[in-house]
Amino acid sequence: MSFIDTALVDVRKPLLAARFPFGRAEKLRDALTWCATDYYAKAAIGEQFEARGIVVIGESRQGKSTEIETLLRAFNDGTTIMPDGRPAKIVSCLLSGKVTWKDLGFVILEELGYPLRGRHSQTEIWSKVRKYAELQGVVGIHFDECQHVFTSKEGATNQKMLDSFKSLLKDHNWPLMLIFSGIPSLSTHIKEEEQLDRLLRTVSFEGINLSKDADREEMLHLVFSYADKAGLDVEDLVTEDFLERLDFAACHRWGLVIEMLIEAFSLAALTSEKVCQIDHFSTAFSKISGLPEGYSPFTMPNYQNRFDQSTIFDVIEKGRKKNTPKGKASSKN
Repeated sequence: MSFIDTALVDVRKPLLAARFPFGRAEKLRDALTWCATDYYAKAAIGEQFEARGIVVIGESRQGKSTEIETLLRAFNDGTTIMPDGRPAKIVSCLLSGKVTWKDLGFVILEELGYPLRGRHSQTEIWSKVRKYAELQGVVGIHFDECQHVFTSKEGATNQKMLDSFKSLLKDHNWPLMLIFSGIPSLSTHIKEEEQLDRLLRTVSFEGINLSKDADREEMLHLVFSYADKAGLDVEDLVTEDFLERLDFAACHRWGLVIEMLIEAFSLAALTSEKVCQIDHFSTAFSKISGLPEGYSPFTMPNYQNRFDQSTIFDVIEKGRKKNTPKGKASSKN
């Protein structure tokens, strides 16, 4: 007996594949264009140069990783040609816990297709990273969840990591553009190294603020866009009160809003009426948070006094981490 619900798969696929065109995506693309253009111009001269990079910051579940992944797929599609005539590439790795510089080298080599076995010095590992990056036309590295490489206490350790990142940007033989992404504390750490910080442009992913007309309009467009993908009627559902409840339940995080839309619209799309109701969102919230069904900001009166958003988010994050394999770092395509 199959454990695959094919009907659910059919309704979820277009929702999971959808990419909403947030305005922040243009800011991110502009920053990468700035880095790549600078890199191309300097490489065309043929002399030693410093590469530039980007710091992408925002609270968890704001959609940073998704936006960066989408951007890197476009960058790596073969249309960005460097002066040596080869398509440019940027590789990516996810840092899921405390790692050393040597650990990072192992992960990047695996992403480049050259996994190492046995004992190797840190210098040997990173020498190979630079060698194979150059051979493959890799001009950049994205470090996701990069705050994990820093600590709040070990100043000397943090400085060594900052110096190492700086050395990649300034490498005489094959400089690499760097993209760092993580929570806001990441920016604080990077600013401790002035020479590194001046080579980077910061792109911030802000939380939802429905008092801003732009955010309210973006929320409306997001809801209706995903409803269209699911083939659902949401005209009677989308009120001011609903938007505020959705924003609250998602803890002002765009990424969580999308997760709830996908979950609720998947449930509604399986009904014969094809009409989404508030109960679908209440059930979706329970599935995502693990809280009892019916106990949600979507249906409870005085929900702002009954729920603490930091508690909601902690519960959701704990559930996510339970389903995430443990490890020091992992490659990410």
